[in-house]
Amino acid sequence: MKDPDEIQGSYDLVADEYVRRIYHELDGKPFDREILDRLADRVRGAGRVYDLGCGPGHVARYLYDRGVDVAGIDLSGEMVRLARTLNPGLEFRQGDMRALETPDGSLAALVAFYSIIHFPLSSLSAVFAEMRRVLARDAPLLLAFHVGNESIHLDAWWGRPVALDFVFFDSQAVRAELVRSGFRIVEALEREPYPDVEHPSRRAYVLAEAS
Repeated sequence: MKDPDEIQGSYDLVADEYVRRIYHELDGKPFDREILDRLADRVRGAGRVYDLGCGPGHVARYLYDRGVDVAGIDLSGEMVRLARTLNPGLEFRQGDMRALETPDGSLAALVAFYSIIHFPLSSLSAVFAEMRRVLARDAPLLLAFHVGNESIHLDAWWGRPVALDFVFFDSQAVRAELVRSGFRIVEALEREPYPDVEHPSRRAYVLAEAS
């Protein structure tokens, strides 16, 4: 993984444009809405849920509107500021998913939509171990990520200077890391990208439970 300060600074710089392009993306993603609906039905009333790498808070907002007690965590302070502005009444905090300031076993679920994409595969075991630590037994983790074996480096994004590597993963490799980190796999799905809505990469969704 790149220096977290570089990732944070990069997202701080593109935060306004990210909101403009991404905040309403779920409107054009029926598959994503359906899988989030199913998660909401499962965890509604069960306790606190974290949206990790929440960006401007659109996934957290979607779950909140369906009765989920959700809070967003993001490395970028500017993303957190915008999330609070866009979603009054929801809790958003700046934080690192590798070191969550949360007691062991205290969360009812985790959602991480495209939040592991700046980690190499070799770092995922530590990330997943922290996720497992904060989840209650049998609590779900819902991951979404890009499918592939490549990494895309950006020095500029939407006209702003950044230093970001976007990592694509083999879904089976991610599932294996989850199992090694104390999860059991419940469901693994893939879909083709929605044209004119998102980056043209195949998408994977893995639902796991803390074992």
